[in-house]
Amino acid sequence: MRICAVDLKDNHANICIMQKDNDVFDIPDCRQQRLTAQKVNEVEDLLAFQFAFKKLMEDYQVDRVIIAERISNGKHAAKMSTFKLEAVLQVCAELTVELIPQTVEKQWLKRCAPPVEFKYTGLKPFQEKAFLTAYAYLSH
Repeated sequence: MRICAVDLKDNHANICIMQKDNDVFDIPDCRQQRLTAQKVNEVEDLLAFQFAFKKLMEDYQVDRVIIAERISNGKHAAKMSTFKLEAVLQVCAELTVELIPQTVEKQWLKRCAPPVEFKYTGLKPFQEKAFLTAYAYLSH
């Protein structure tokens, strides 16, 4: 199964595509590691973001999109723009999208930590959260 984990920050979707086949994890090269919606209050920009994301998933034959759930209230609450981007991805008819609560992801990672340190993955620093989400999902 090939998945794309998404970590939403501000107006960016930081992504990590990962697949697991016969208990072997692979992170294929991807032409983009981050997608951005310039103005999340503009319908045209949200549609352009959705189109670019959908095209990327299609090109890399991603089976499922996994979004790391964000906190909606309190001191560490996520920005409203991230919820808009999440909604745009969730309503895309061609994508299978799942939200993973932080508590569930932490439990999965506690049971099965990544076998390699992040710095050796070849990914950009801003992709670390998406990497952990992808690994947790595929290893549970």
